[in-house]
Parts: sequence; structure tokens; C-alpha cells
Amino acid sequence: MTKEERQVRERHLIQLQALPLEIKILKSKQRIREFYNETGGKVYISFSGGKDSTVLLNLVREEFPDVVAVYCDTGLEYPELKKFVEKQDNIEIIKPKITFLEVINKYGFPVINKEVSMNLEYAKKNKAWAINRLKGLEADGSFRENGFKKRFKKYYYLINAPFKISGKCCDIMKKRPFKLFEKNTKLNPMLGTMAQESKFRKESWLKNGCNAFNSSRPLSQPLSFWTEQDILNYIKSNNLEVASVYGNLIEDEKGKLSFDGCQRTGCMFCALGVHLEKGKNRFEKMKETHPKIYDYCINKLGLKEVLDFIGVKY
Repeated sequence: MTKEERQVRERHLIQLQALPLEIKILKSKQRIREFYNETGGKVYISFSGGKDSTVLLNLVREEFPDVVAVYCDTGLEYPELKKFVEKQDNIEIIKPKITFLEVINKYGFPVINKEVSMNLEYAKKNKAWAINRLKGLEADGSFRENGFKKRFKKYYYLINAPFKISGKCCDIMKKRPFKLFEKNTKLNPMLGTMAQESKFRKESWLKNGCNAFNSSRPLSQPLSFWTEQDILNYIKSNNLEVASVYGNLIEDEKGKLSFDGCQRTGCMFCALGVHLEKGKNRFEKMKETHPKIYDYCINKLGLKEVLDFIGVKY
């Protein structure tokens, strides 16, 4: 992709994100139909039980009611989330081959974000390219002003952490089970991810759009151009049930929607991004809402040592 092509696609994404929700719904359903027809109906919904994938489930099944939804039971999710998943029709549950405890004992804890964790894993093994990245340099050690790489420097101190660090957790606990499911069934995934959520997901849209037909792993991300507020407005306008762990949907004086419960429903035991959370973080809230799971995370799994080292309250 040339610089000019990238600029055109970035502008197109901004235009799509600015569309009214009613138009986004029509466009997403069109993408869903295109992917379904192109694959001969060999599709499944990757269903986490979270609000985004709940919206996707609703959209897909309005078009194709018989599409199976697949949930990966890692054992790390909120119990309310799993109960919500089990209430849905036509759900297939898959599981990883090993537990989170086995992952952290063998590889290490995920911290900060996946990319930083990966670099730290190899830096702690004295891999020069990883150490250089954590110094804000090119992998070969040469210097080139690069704001993207410089962001690693603030986490260089973690190279001395007294615990293992790794970015492999998500791959082992979630990605591998789904890939095995796809290999065995020949079904292609539909994901409820959005470009707004991360640089990686934005790059994915810029490269492939909503439907990646020609990639090594064909997949559809028909909500890519939606925003968080679109998701919440869809839930409100359709009176869509979501997992109880989110709490109530509330609206502020400016019309902005939010849930008053959990803001994220990813893996309960995961510390990725916790250093960025304002107010009470996920572990402080967990202490109040799920004290037994909190005790297991902090004291049995050893997250106490991790959170102390990165300066996060719990």
C-alpha cells in the first residue's frame, strides 16, 4: 500500500465511522451477506459473550438464523458472562489445551500490552533485537527517530522483573482453540472487532476492509467501522440483553452512553492495560464483586507481585 493509498483508506474509514447508525447497520448486514455468500455459508460467529459480539450475533442471525456461534471457555471469564453465553441458542463451546496457571508457569505473565510483553519475553532471554526495541532503537541496534518504537522505552525497567513475562497467553488460550476448530470444521470466522479499538485492528481494516477474502485465514469483521457509542446505541434501541456483569446502561447529560458495571469483560486474570485504568481498576472492583476470584488471582496466581512491580493498586 502506497502512502497515497493509505491516506485515501484512512479518510474513507473516518467517513464510515461518521455515518449514522442506521446506515452502518445496513452496510454491516451487506458485508455479512457478502461473506456468507462468498464462503458458501461456511461461517461461524466468534462469540465471547461481550457486548460487541452480542451485537454481531444479533445482526448475523437476523440475516442467517442458523449460523453457529463459538465460545472459547478459557476459565478466565466472568462467571456471569459464561452464564449469558450458555443461555444463547446454537452455541458450541471449545476449550484450550492448557490452563492459565500452566501458561504463566511455563511462559510468563502478560503485562502492559501484548507487543511489550513479547519484547520483554525475548529481552529477558538476552535477545539483542528485543533489548534494542526496549531501548527505542531499531532491531539491529541502529538509531532512527521513531515515535512508535520510542514508546517501548518507558517499560525497559521490566527487563529486571523477578517474574517471567510473555505475550503468548492469548494465542494459547484463545487463538489456538479457534484455529483448531476452523481446521476441523472448515468454517470461517466472523468477529465483532472494531478499528477504533487498537492500532492493530485499524491496520487490519486498512489492509483488508471488513471482509478479508484473500488472506491465509479468510474472516469477516463487519463492525470494523462502528464506534463504541454505536454499539451502545444499538443495544439501547434494540433493547438487547447483554451479560449482567455490565450492569445498567446509563446516559449522561450530553447523551453519551456507558455501562455502570464492568467496562471490559475480557479475561479476569489478565493484567494487560490495567496500568491505564482511571478510578478503581479491574482488580479493585473484583475485590468487591468477586472476592474469591480476587483472592485466587492476587494470592494464588501471584498477580500481587506483578501489580506491585508495575505500580498498580489492587
